[in-house]
Amino acid sequence: MYLSLQEFGATTVVTLDRPPVNAVNMSMYEEIRDLFGRFDEVLPGTKAVVLTSGAKHFCGGNDLEEFLTLNPANSAGRMRLVRDAFAAIYDCPVPVVGAVRGAALGTGLAIAASCDVIVAGESARFGTPEVSVGVMGGAAHLARLVPQPIMRAMYFTADPWPASDLVGFGSVLRVVADGEVLDSALALTGKMTRHSLTALRHAKESLNTIEFMDLKAGYEFEQRMTGRLSGEADSREAVAALRERRPPSYRDQR
Repeated sequence: MYLSLQEFGATTVVTLDRPPVNAVNMSMYEEIRDLFGRFDEVLPGTKAVVLTSGAKHFCGGNDLEEFLTLNPANSAGRMRLVRDAFAAIYDCPVPVVGAVRGAALGTGLAIAASCDVIVAGESARFGTPEVSVGVMGGAAHLARLVPQPIMRAMYFTADPWPASDLVGFGSVLRVVADGEVLDSALALTGKMTRHSLTALRHAKESLNTIEFMDLKAGYEFEQRMTGRLSGEADSREAVAALRERRPPSYRDQR
């Protein structure tokens, strides 16, 4: 097992645990895919996730030993598993906050970029070393974090960039001392999990759906989600609480 789980109220902390640098092998990809892809079975009451590392580094990339056995015959199946693992994090039905210290390179960057928000420690650095090791991948995920010219500079040079250089692009929400990364991420999810699970799940589905839509189509989709959500008891309770100037009382409150 390369992932460990710990509950903090309505937040579940998922910790990558494959020392020394959390290099991801095929078994670890499967574990990531299955945890996030079967989220409702494994963590049905969780309102938010913090994805972090128990090691000095968040994730140093793909296990290099597996590149030595990569060939045209097995590459399609392996690459599908890798895509499915990243997509499962992105498609997680509740918000996912990446809490990153140390290196987040290649696969590590893609994992972080698949989260909704990133909180980084002062030691955090992000990069795509693919060109330097003769493989491709990661640029599409990097493009979620930085503008095209910055993405291309990072990709062609293969140099990692410190988190402090990425804050201005919105890649990282904030940079804190390494020892404060987890607490900062949990403080953020605490502000999320005060809302109902129903609303959070609708919001996550909505944001993922409209990310690549134009303004008109995206807003129309959000309006349809409002109509769907209006039939939920938690939605009516939120409106009632606002009118009565009291804290809402949700069925799923923890």
